[in-house]
Amino acid sequence: GRMAKIHEGRRSPSAELMASDFVSFDVERGELTTRYTPPPSFASPRGAVQGGLIAGFLDEVMGGALLAVTEARFGAAEQRLPLNLDMNLTYLRMVPMETVTARGRVLKLGKRVAFLEGELFDKDGNLLVRATSSAIPTPLPGKDD
Repeated sequence: GRMAKIHEGRRSPSAELMASDFVSFDVERGELTTRYTPPPSFASPRGAVQGGLIAGFLDEVMGGALLAVTEARFGAAEQRLPLNLDMNLTYLRMVPMETVTARGRVLKLGKRVAFLEGELFDKDGNLLVRATSSAIPTPLPGKDD
């Protein structure tokens, strides 16, 4: 659909690095689903995805959710990207070096701060990592030109 095209149209270098794939966007829930296939260089000494790089998956899916929600609610000109104030990750299981599914959603979109949530699942649907973030919604670079 249109959302997939929009999402694919602006893949950042970091999204390319993480091998992100748009899956779906649920307007009602304000939830974006993506898949990530970690490149071999993301492996920790344990052979799982390194923790800080896992944060990248969740940061991107939560940011994508904010982008999608602001576009769906207010139109393309009002899209917002998060300027993170904080991000908290809870690692429940090791993240395997295989394709994982991420879901990001906007819990609350305030005037000044957005509250975001993200989850990462393995191929069997097990919850691996949960994240929350508070961020300032900011215009996309170049939108003010």
